[in-house]
Amino acid sequence: MTWNEFIYFALPAAMCWLGAGALSFKTKPLYVDGLMLLGSALFGAFIGGLWAGLERPPLRTMGETRLWYSFFLAIVGHLTYRHWNYPWLLLFSSAMATVFIIVNLSKPEIHSIALMPALQSHYFVPHVTVYILSYAMLGVATIASVIQLVKQRRGRSDAELFAFMDNIVYIGFGFLALGMLTGALWAKEAWGHYWSWDPKETWAFITGAAYLVYIHLRVAGKREKIVVWTLPVAFILLMVTWLGVSYLPAAQGSIHVYS
Repeated sequence: MTWNEFIYFALPAAMCWLGAGALSFKTKPLYVDGLMLLGSALFGAFIGGLWAGLERPPLRTMGETRLWYSFFLAIVGHLTYRHWNYPWLLLFSSAMATVFIIVNLSKPEIHSIALMPALQSHYFVPHVTVYILSYAMLGVATIASVIQLVKQRRGRSDAELFAFMDNIVYIGFGFLALGMLTGALWAKEAWGHYWSWDPKETWAFITGAAYLVYIHLRVAGKREKIVVWTLPVAFILLMVTWLGVSYLPAAQGSIHVYS
């Protein structure tokens, strides 16, 4: 399978996800679950087929990481809907997953079969996969924080939503830290050192520190409005780490820039 078939899997998957998000406000969870599972199965089938077609994990280019982000975002949104019953969260996560699908459809990239020697490592798949999973979870936490900010402005802060944000950030940060650990081990294997303060590594450190600030503020019991604002700011830093570093002049020689 090649990227030429992407549209035939991605559009039906997006329609299923968006349909499930819309129906979650007024129908039985059974139908919502069915649509979400169908959409995820279609999208997962394409990822599996692309993996076989490329003869390598589709995790090298920016377009390929966006592919996984859409997939994980839909799954995390579905799981949080099943556990916490937040229909608006399912709808927003489905919409965000669809946005990344549209980006991949509108901005095709070169997706070659070959992997550079540094990427031919057993750390390649776990490192990138864990990072993208953490990005998806922290993206869902950001959606929740925006909803919480709207509620706070209306004088209706939601304690249950705050608990959800805490749980999802703790888990997402755990995966983020695991991604940094596997990255350090991979760097040692490939280049002989665990950490070099490469632009990508520097921004990854800044992003991790921002989420630690959120956790610290929550534990310290600081003002809720200040705490909630931490998550959108941290997510902006995360997007710079993932998408923005490649455009920085200092990163043009970086070993982490996707190509």
